[in-house]
Amino acid sequence: MPADSVGRFLAALDPEHREAVGAQPDAEQQRLAAAWERELEADDELDTLDELSPAAAEAEAARRVMQRETE
Repeated sequence: MPADSVGRFLAALDPEHREAVGAQPDAEQQRLAAAWERELEADDELDTLDELSPAAAEAEAARRVMQRETE
């Protein structure tokens, strides 16, 4: 598993979003990864999910970040 936040964020994305985000400039990837980390830290529901399945919690946070980007 990637150790940096951008790599972890990309790994948590579904394949379609992973490709789209991967094609963006580094600064945009870092901005999205930072938003993803804030989502993971701020949401108590994700804390509970993280205890059951860390990968599922990361994927859900990534989905939320990408959903906000398209709104």
